[in-house]
Amino acid sequence: MPNTATPETWRVKTVEHIRPSTRDQRQQWIEEAGFNLFTLPSDRVFIDLLTDSGTGAMSDRQWAAIMSGDESYAGSTSFHALHEVVQDLFGLEYLLPVHQGRAAENALFSVLVHEDQLVPANSHFDTTRAHIEFRKAAAVDCLSSGAYDVTDTNPFKGNMNLDMLRDILQESHARVPFILLTITCNTTGGQPVSLANIAAVKALADRYHKPLVVDAARFAENAWFIQQREPGYRDTSLRDITRQMLGMADAMVMSAKKDGLVNIGGFLATRHREWFDQATEYVILFEGFRTYGGLAGRDLAALAVGLEEVISADYLASRIGQVQRFGQRLIDAGVPIQQPVGGHAVLVDASRFLPEVPREEYVAQTLAVELYLEAGVRGVEIGTLLNGRDPESGEERFAETEWLRLAIPRRVYSNDHLEYVAQALIDLYHRRSEIRAGVRIVEEKPVLRHFTVRLERKTE
Repeated sequence: MPNTATPETWRVKTVEHIRPSTRDQRQQWIEEAGFNLFTLPSDRVFIDLLTDSGTGAMSDRQWAAIMSGDESYAGSTSFHALHEVVQDLFGLEYLLPVHQGRAAENALFSVLVHEDQLVPANSHFDTTRAHIEFRKAAAVDCLSSGAYDVTDTNPFKGNMNLDMLRDILQESHARVPFILLTITCNTTGGQPVSLANIAAVKALADRYHKPLVVDAARFAENAWFIQQREPGYRDTSLRDITRQMLGMADAMVMSAKKDGLVNIGGFLATRHREWFDQATEYVILFEGFRTYGGLAGRDLAALAVGLEEVISADYLASRIGQVQRFGQRLIDAGVPIQQPVGGHAVLVDASRFLPEVPREEYVAQTLAVELYLEAGVRGVEIGTLLNGRDPESGEERFAETEWLRLAIPRRVYSNDHLEYVAQALIDLYHRRSEIRAGVRIVEEKPVLRHFTVRLERKTE
């Protein structure tokens, strides 16, 4: 039978050494880090799947653009090249570059979000929720039913729950400044949102006169899933699908460190001049002049190239195919993961993986620590630790599902690397009954605690 799998659509020109280690070394290192993988030095990690944000490899064309970047303070030609790409690809006229996605959120939310408001979304990720709650507003998740059920194989598990959204708009209309849609949905492991769902959300937004804002950090992966999974779009180009998705948005925020294929950068784009003018004041005050926003001209130039490269069908088939193969390897071994596999990550259901560990002992963080000890692989907890405490009551916000996320950097690791990770996780799964105790918090911050928290092992 012929091999129909798409291999990596890149070849290696530069090699970076990664450091193997012993279990005894890793035990010492994780204890020194307070059992927090964010505080581990990167040279103590063998394969790093903490995030796909800013960890990808740039292409030769992007490095060539780096060399020709225009470093003028104002009116850089690199900005104008990026502006042209953004207008062509997304159809949004006004552009503000910033240093990364959370700065784009902060710039837009400084204009739109005020105390006691409600911001409904399919799902808010950590920085998005923090920016909203920092302004004493509430972030309300409206994910479709079954989004957290690993046995539910709905091909668009990132979809907005339209009934929940409609109820919020009916009951709290005056408190809703806008509707937020994240494509793909990060919280559920890169699960896509269908064009039909985007259109239905837009129809509700129009009915209640609410703007639609799209977090488009992984827009190209979402477009690929629409092309492959949604009836009627198999012959539609990824560029045209992208234009349809963003054509319904009043504004978009983007961390370019994902589908921009760069190591730093982001932007806010909108079709509303008033929003642009108000957000410009924030950007000039906290980021830089409006045509560079905290980035070097070379960064803008590399991003303009990356946005064109990312909507290549060959690239996306290879990139998403690699993630799909990795996930299927775990499924075949019985490891409980989110299905169908998403675009940028594999999510392991830690509660099913480690049923003996109580939820109060941060099950997904426990599994992340165990995988690091097993193989030097760094993943990240997406669960109760990340959720943090309720800002009013101080009580834990227990996650509906405790995920260990293994996010795959773009154009970095080979299939052999991911096979090593899969085998380590499978070996750990075979001896899961030995793991009965988790971790407890020693020290935590009130906002985004998972980045800096210190933990210690619990004993049985």
